Amino acid sequence: MQLQQLAYFVAVAEVRHFTQAAEILRVAQPSLSKQIRALEAELGASLFSRARGNITLTPAGEALLPLAKRILADVDTARLEVQELAGLRRGRVRLGATPSLCAGLLGDVLRRFHDTYPGIRLIVEEGGSRDLVRDLTRGLLDLALVILPLPGDPPLETTSILRENLVVASPAEPSQITRRPYLRIEDLRNRPLVMFRSGYDLREATIGACRAAGFEPRFAVEGGEMDAVLRFVEAGLGIAVVPSMVLAGRPGLRGTPLVLAEEHDPATGVRTVRPTEPGGRARPVRRGSPGPGLQRTIALAHRKDVDLTHAARAFQETLETYLVEAALGGSLPAGVEALGTIMGKR
Repeated sequence: MQLQQLAYFVAVAEVRHFTQAAEILRVAQPSLSKQIRALEAELGASLFSRARGNITLTPAGEALLPLAKRILADVDTARLEVQELAGLRRGRVRLGATPSLCAGLLGDVLRRFHDTYPGIRLIVEEGGSRDLVRDLTRGLLDLALVILPLPGDPPLETTSILRENLVVASPAEPSQITRRPYLRIEDLRNRPLVMFRSGYDLREATIGACRAAGFEPRFAVEGGEMDAVLRFVEAGLGIAVVPSMVLAGRPGLRGTPLVLAEEHDPATGVRTVRPTEPGGRARPVRRGSPGPGLQRTIALAHRKDVDLTHAARAFQETLETYLVEAALGGSLPAGVEALGTIMGKR
């Protein structure tokens, strides 16, 4: 089995057309077809179904595709790693990040890294945490900023770096959606929600919290990316659970902390507010004081079975140094805190 054959196979699988794949690869179509046939002969199975001009993957092709992508990605990483032995003058970092981080603090980190290592090419993939975990596991990313806990049990190593508050976003005008300084999950019942597309951990977290409270959330619209969701909320279509940092620079939106439930003792006037974060400790708060908001933990992740390239390690160092300096200098976005995991390294 040759790497060229795998590259040809992946190209055809992605466009589902032999001629188009040949044009993308800049090879003759007969040569591409010959290599595909040779690969099929070696594997002892057809990889494509060619019925009536439609190209589809066979079960064998479906099984091979993620493996082929991972092999090609690992070879590319190995090539870059060898090139980097001469120093961090060349290289590449493929970074995945959630939309809230791309819109928030990541820009400053990328600028610092680029200023320090101008020869390193930065490739940023923006997406939901579940999508990023999948791409990282398949070898399509070097590093990813993901949300803990990870779905399933992927072969990834994680370092917790940040905790960010989640809030209920609503239009700033004409009035607040509650008289309290926070909302309960129960308060979302029968309220129209603007919901993210599948692949966003915020979608699963919101739906799961509503179901745990005994109701199904009602969607006004669903399927959007972060920017679209915020725009729909501004337009008055509904409310949404979002990271607090994405509301910076959006005067048309307000953020209200979200808690799971509250228990009120009339004798003392103390409410015990249970935060929505799994494992969170209930904390007593005086009547009228804000309850703790829903929070989530952000981690930097990479594959356990692949050593980080020099460039990726340099980016991790740059990121952690920036966060520590920002935390000590008080310049982290509102609702974001650096965790002791990285603070203890400095």
